[in-house]
Amino acid sequence: MIWVLEDDESIRGFVEYALNASGLEARGFERPSDFWRELDRGAPSLLLLDIMLPEEDGLEILKKLRARRDTVKLPVIMLTARGTEYDKVLGLDRGADDYIAKPFGIMELISRVRALLRRANPGSPEEYVLGPLRLSTVAHTVTADGEAVTLTNKEFELLGLLMSRPGEVFPRDRILKTVWGTDFDGESRTMDVHIRTLRAKLGRCGDMIKTVRGVGYKVEEL
Repeated sequence: MIWVLEDDESIRGFVEYALNASGLEARGFERPSDFWRELDRGAPSLLLLDIMLPEEDGLEILKKLRARRDTVKLPVIMLTARGTEYDKVLGLDRGADDYIAKPFGIMELISRVRALLRRANPGSPEEYVLGPLRLSTVAHTVTADGEAVTLTNKEFELLGLLMSRPGEVFPRDRILKTVWGTDFDGESRTMDVHIRTLRAKLGRCGDMIKTVRGVGYKVEEL
């Protein structure tokens, strides 16, 4: 999950749409207070951070992130109208991983986001293969018994999470926090619906997704 902390609604909405359309999952925040509230429930995979914000500026937010144990290594790209060399150096010195000045090209932004995610997770495989089931994180494709399967972004993330550790049981609250970026709501059936549609789309490979009653889900070979 990629978070976008940007108070300009048009920019925030455009970036969210472009990232989601490219196969990435994005969520926007207008105010730092909303961002901090959600961060206490779990960190994103990457943060796109504006400097000129209400309540507190992005550089101060970045400083706080680097002081927290759970976000000290969080990948951060600064998005700002401040494009001078001094501002870029200041942002990078404060702990930013990259810096993109407005206005920016959306394809460049997506490319740099993907590049930073790869650098931040050098050990993560580009492809998961389990029997007749194959998932490519780079091409964002899934095949079951050699046939291409079209999944939604959430279904793709859910399957990728399960395939990252075959045989391991993923508790429901961990799945929700990782895929949906929220704590588990016992009344929510969102995850169960996604599991059901995912199994249906995978055909016989859907039987590889096992329910562990009272705990969560896992994936194992047929």
